[in-house]
Amino acid sequence: MPRYVILLHQMPPDGPRATHWDLMLQWGAVLRTWALDQPPNPALAVTARGLADHRIAYLDYEGPVGADRGSVIRWDAGTFELRHERQREICVALCGRRLSGILTLQRSGDDENCWSCTLAAA
Repeated sequence: MPRYVILLHQMPPDGPRATHWDLMLQWGAVLRTWALDQPPNPALAVTARGLADHRIAYLDYEGPVGADRGSVIRWDAGTFELRHERQREICVALCGRRLSGILTLQRSGDDENCWSCTLAAA
């Protein structure tokens, strides 16, 4: 099964963006990645920003990020099963240390990098 990781990305005080959580889904040889304002939560939709694909090494990495972009700590990790992928939606079943359930990413509006992330019980 493919793996996923959610990294708490702690940014330096003068960094280009605020501290956030990086949701990374193993997609072949890369990690599809979204920056979340907060970790997935069954009680509410979380704003997510699509990022460039990341290296597979981040599945197991914790520590400083290059170019003075702070550091990452593994917040959750596990495996997932792809339920479906459509033009504006990706749905996966997570089985992790902290999270389990159906995670859905939906595009918000016309910007292809703006997403909403929801988590529901399996």
